Amino acid sequence: MTDKLTVSVLGTGIMGAAMARNLARAGHGVRVWNRSRAKAEPLAADGAHIADTPEEAVRGADVVLTMLHDGPAVLDVMRRAAPGLRAGAVWVQSTTAGTEAIGELTGFADAHGLVFFDAPVLGTRAPAEAGQLTVLAAGPGAARDTVTPVFDAVGARTVWTGEDGSTGSATRLKLVANSWVLAATAATGETLALAKGLGVDPQDFFDLIDGGPLDMGYLHAKAALVLEDRLSPASFAVSTAEKDARLIVRAGQRHGVRLDVAEAAADRLGRAGALGHGDEDMAAAYFASFEEGKPPSS
Repeated sequence: MTDKLTVSVLGTGIMGAAMARNLARAGHGVRVWNRSRAKAEPLAADGAHIADTPEEAVRGADVVLTMLHDGPAVLDVMRRAAPGLRAGAVWVQSTTAGTEAIGELTGFADAHGLVFFDAPVLGTRAPAEAGQLTVLAAGPGAARDTVTPVFDAVGARTVWTGEDGSTGSATRLKLVANSWVLAATAATGETLALAKGLGVDPQDFFDLIDGGPLDMGYLHAKAALVLEDRLSPASFAVSTAEKDARLIVRAGQRHGVRLDVAEAAADRLGRAGALGHGDEDMAAAYFASFEEGKPPSS
């Protein structure tokens, strides 16, 4: 097979749009669909065909890539796409769908003769736009030559977790990684909120841990979004982070693991969303630390 493919991207939000753009720049034929067509239309300037329906988007595709909100959304869209699917096409499922959804998704793939790859990605807006995502992938070795050009277009690194996408090994690793991201984000917000409440200059805290084992680049990156009021556009939105946090909690429960930090992070993100920060960067969970979402006056 040629390394130039026809790729259908279903879902053109923050991540899906960037992935579609990089696929087009790599020379692949790209067909895109999004529930809100307005979010997909800018991709026409990059050479993508904007489809009106999922069925139209997938017709004739070598690879179908899904980057939607959650597992139920993926299943709904793929059912709508079903009449246009070609038996033998590869399905790269990159939505963070959680462990519970894998069975239904792989069942759909089997029923329609699709070659299924469990392939969530690590990274946010900037690495997605730069084609520097990390792809976590599980799927049959015989089809890796087909998906490699796709993964190379959207990512800087592919981590293979298994030969069978139905086991959800890539999704499980993604949830573990996201549990760390969410914990670090929640801790950053609470630390900044406590500093605000106690009248401590955050820079004094940064200076205190500078260069030591408690210091980390992620802390500075997320803190800067809050301190410099750069929460929009989101790299990873509060609403999406809450969804992922609740998937992590449920995955832990199913395997006898209590995840108090992840559950608290989900609740903080939910409160931030209720306060009107749902579309902002997940660092906006900072505001959930305050009564009515308002930090105390300096």
